[in-house]
Amino acid sequence: MAGQASNRAPYARIAAHYAELISSGQLEPGSLLPSIKNLAEEWKVSTATAEKALRKLRNDGFVQGIHGIGTEVLDRPGSMSSGSQRLDRGRRTGSSWGDGERSDSHQAAVVPAPADVAQALDIEAGSNVVRRSRVYRDRHGIVAHSTSWIPARYGELIPQLAESERLTGGTSLQLIAQATGCPISHRIDTASARTLTPEDARLLELDHDDLPTEPVVVMTAKFIDSEGNIVEYGVDLGGPGRTWRTESEVTQ
Repeated sequence: MAGQASNRAPYARIAAHYAELISSGQLEPGSLLPSIKNLAEEWKVSTATAEKALRKLRNDGFVQGIHGIGTEVLDRPGSMSSGSQRLDRGRRTGSSWGDGERSDSHQAAVVPAPADVAQALDIEAGSNVVRRSRVYRDRHGIVAHSTSWIPARYGELIPQLAESERLTGGTSLQLIAQATGCPISHRIDTASARTLTPEDARLLELDHDDLPTEPVVVMTAKFIDSEGNIVEYGVDLGGPGRTWRTESEVTQ
């Protein structure tokens, strides 16, 4: 709301406010945003600042300008998050979910490590690992199917890692750090795109007779503790039509 304290520039604060309302569904597609004049009055800023806020929302794909009508909220799937972004969000907000998201289909088991997972975790292929998976959804459908691969020794320390339920007491990384006394010190992220495979289609609950032709986004994240141990390898498979988006401040 107007008058909220923030270190961001006024136009960015206004844009963030409406982006949150749109992402959470509080402002539905087709809704009209206040006019530049009304925004300026509500937020006690200049009309130039209000116009800049609306321009940012247009550039970010949240709204479109319609001549003679105003600024209309667009209906669009939200972007997917990487494991690292969810970790950061969890630290900031206490929840890994994005605006309007929820997770379900939580499954866990101790399984032999596939070759690519073993390589990522720097263990022998076929060694036991804990595989945890869940599906992130919003009102548009599946945002991402997410799998975490964790060396079995951490499952022995923390039995709930191998239980098919949402974790309690923190994320897997937080629980591991608490149990070992070694905090996560760094991570390695990758992003790529690939054509849907039959297994991708199954994980994303798609109709095999009507598969989308566009590539899907695949994000991976490798988490390493202060002792140099690789404690988790995450793979996020984006739902059809999902993109990966990140934003940062640029200073000059």
